[in-house]
Amino acid sequence: MNYPVYIKIAEELKGNIQQAIYQAGEKLPTEIQLAERFNVNRHTIRNAIALLKEEGLIRVDRGRGMFVAKTPIKYPIGERVRYNESLEAQGIKASYEKLKAIEIPAEGAIADALKIDMGAPVILIERIGLANDRPISIGSSYFPSALFPDLIKLWDKYNSISKLLKEIYDRDHIRRSTTVCARIVREADARLLQIPANQPILLAQSINCDRDGTIVEYGVTRFSGEMMELVFSSMDNR
Repeated sequence: MNYPVYIKIAEELKGNIQQAIYQAGEKLPTEIQLAERFNVNRHTIRNAIALLKEEGLIRVDRGRGMFVAKTPIKYPIGERVRYNESLEAQGIKASYEKLKAIEIPAEGAIADALKIDMGAPVILIERIGLANDRPISIGSSYFPSALFPDLIKLWDKYNSISKLLKEIYDRDHIRRSTTVCARIVREADARLLQIPANQPILLAQSINCDRDGTIVEYGVTRFSGEMMELVFSSMDNR
């Protein structure tokens, strides 16, 4: 079968990516350079690039160029909050960079999520999630201060919030609900995630409770859209 030229070009570039001639995260040649390489016009190159984008093999950052897409990290959204375990099961070193832990008054969305009075004290813990030392998420976690005295003093000793809540406060850490949407990254988060300012992220808002159904945490996590793939499951494997 005589395929159109742009399909042949897309297949050759796909082969280059699969053979690691162009590696994950690497910037590809420009449209002009590719047009010269294949001796075609830029319109033909754009059609080839469109095919590779549809297959998720490349991404195009406006003003920066075309890049080989990275294989996303799968993060299961199930009953249990298991960030470290899920990454380590994929052979990825999971760690956190701690940003801050402060007490603040609960504003509208926070108070509603935690089912507490407006203005009631809550503890805000913020940290960057790292995969093999690369930033992939920024998490803001809100805890009712009344349930967790001394949490600010204790959290620095633990790498896992779930473990901290269980060992110190005898409270489970179970995901009750999660909503996810896409949005363009904010400037401050783009710097922390080391991504372009125009790149989309996945915004996940979670409410977590203990075994008695008491809400213990409201979390807002910004995931790098290129790096993460959220996988929803109805129950955890036991």
